[in-house]
Amino acid sequence: MVTRDDAPLMLSVSGARGLVGRTMTPAVAADFAAAFGSFIQTSTRRSNPLLCVGRDSRPSGQSLSSAVIGGLTAVGCHVVELGIVTTPTVAVMIGRHKAAGGMVVTASHNPIEWNGLKCLNADGVAPPPAKAREIIRRFKSRNFKYAPAMFAADITHDDSAHQLHVKKVLANVNVGAIRRAKFKVVLDSVNGAGCVAGRMMLEQLGCKVIHLHGEPSGLFAHAPEPIESNLTELAKATRRARAAVGFAQDPDADRLAIIDNIGRYIGEEYTLVLAANRVLDQRGRARGQKSEFRGQKPVVIAVNLSTSRMIDDLAARYLNVRVVRTAVGEANVVSAMQKNGARTIIGGEGNGGVILPPPRGACWVRDSLAAMALTLDLMAGQRQSLHDIVGGLPRYRMIKHKFDLNSIGGSKAIGPAMQRVRKRFTDANISTVDGARLDFADGWVHLRPSNTEPIVRLIAEAKTDARAWELIDEVAVAAKLRG
Repeated sequence: MVTRDDAPLMLSVSGARGLVGRTMTPAVAADFAAAFGSFIQTSTRRSNPLLCVGRDSRPSGQSLSSAVIGGLTAVGCHVVELGIVTTPTVAVMIGRHKAAGGMVVTASHNPIEWNGLKCLNADGVAPPPAKAREIIRRFKSRNFKYAPAMFAADITHDDSAHQLHVKKVLANVNVGAIRRAKFKVVLDSVNGAGCVAGRMMLEQLGCKVIHLHGEPSGLFAHAPEPIESNLTELAKATRRARAAVGFAQDPDADRLAIIDNIGRYIGEEYTLVLAANRVLDQRGRARGQKSEFRGQKPVVIAVNLSTSRMIDDLAARYLNVRVVRTAVGEANVVSAMQKNGARTIIGGEGNGGVILPPPRGACWVRDSLAAMALTLDLMAGQRQSLHDIVGGLPRYRMIKHKFDLNSIGGSKAIGPAMQRVRKRFTDANISTVDGARLDFADGWVHLRPSNTEPIVRLIAEAKTDARAWELIDEVAVAAKLRG
């Protein structure tokens, strides 16, 4: 973490995030883009690579996007400017233009005071940790070389991004079945980047759309993180309209939370489970059925360590399905997905992020459009209400808690805290891939520093709230967390 003016600039595998006008300024954005552009030139051995640039709808995005384009062109890159688009849309367009990578100006679910910079490689995914560290090193040391005076950057604009993204997503679902169902859907786009593509896709699926906060102004109508406390309006609107489902996107539309047909927030953890359920149904190999695929290598679902056990229970219902767990962070999940190649059928994170991988899916990025389409396809295919579908899935209780990093003595205190936890819980199955995840027969708990905020996260899951809180309290005491 770099500190300027007593405010954090978060630098991690997720890119850079900071407070607008304090630690995230056009000057910072230009330098970070120059570092990324220089890294791309070195790693790809392309002297004048082409990169795609998009942004979410935050008011600060225009100046920061201009600075990013300035930084990239200053070091000799050509740019395709996409304007306000979702993060997964930028990934789609990298493939469309055969670009060497891209950048997205977004702070995802952070409040409007924040903005950030996300780097994508030629696959349309965030660089893996080692390469992310190299980009950060270049940024900190200003290790980039400006282009000569005679270099003329080619800056073009592409307005076809929304349409192409929607087309690629719809290729993965039974469009006819969804259209015949004539679903009524309430969509809350929180005035973010998903407004245009989200509505476009739902209308192409024949849905009657009630759109809340559907103008991409960036002036978020409510706190933008798609958690239950921020979605009371959506829940009421879904219940009042007697809609089949309510969908909530975050500002860059890579995450999705869902309200069921009785107006109940079902929880972000269900988004990936519902999407995976549909993909597994499409495979058609439920456990107990006769199958010529017995004995073959299992297909893979990749998720992070903080994702619910529901995904493991769901996978166990089908033949030849294996769940692979990674450190938190989209790049880590995608790395595992790519490592397993064509056997990977879906991946994601329990924060509402669904990755439907190419060549079948649209991109290697969490995608709220793919999550919506697969959920509707599941509802149409099973011919059940969402409430009934969720009722048939495994049920756990998850508690998410966080502690301010300074309250535990800063980043230097994280290592000793992890050591105390590992020493205290020797009876648990412990993973140290990302902080410390402790698995017990009746639940699990995960302690880790955030990649995107100056906090420590503590997440626990069990069959009851009481047991989940017990795990939270025990680990917090062992780690000496306060606040």
